[in-house]
Amino acid sequence: MTDSDTLQTGRVTGSLRAIDDRRGAVRMEDVFDTDANDLWGAVTDPRRLARWIADVDGDLHLGGVVQARFTSGWQGPGRIEACDPPHHLVARMDPGTPDETVIEATITPEGSSSRLVVEERGIPLAELAGHGAGWQAHIEDLGSYIENDHPSQWASRWAELTPRYQDLARRLA
Repeated sequence: MTDSDTLQTGRVTGSLRAIDDRRGAVRMEDVFDTDANDLWGAVTDPRRLARWIADVDGDLHLGGVVQARFTSGWQGPGRIEACDPPHHLVARMDPGTPDETVIEATITPEGSSSRLVVEERGIPLAELAGHGAGWQAHIEDLGSYIENDHPSQWASRWAELTPRYQDLARRLA
């Protein structure tokens, strides 16, 4: 699916789930028309990350510490807890704080394309809808970046998607 297909249908491509009575997870999954190595580069190379999701400085290798500034406005530290190129990456964001979350990305080749699954766990339930809309907008931007190097207007897409994710979050209660 291309970014324009998603934008035309306006459909929700992510899922939300409660982990316990306080925290939840957002999961996004999409197939991109590129090989696993190129997709890995898009999710780990700081220059490429800046094109679709965040400015990242630091050591993007196992055990490395990074500082991230997401398009969404969140900024803070992260620690790389798993790094198996070009298939698996785990980053603990805001490690050791009450706001700590874990972002896990898995890439699986599918012919000449690649499937990316991103899950962020540990999000306060009250913030789950905003994170869901944000991750979908980010993943759509990744698709646009890979397809034509032109990410969308993140904030307007987030605002458009938020009510749909709020509906999903209410169903968890």
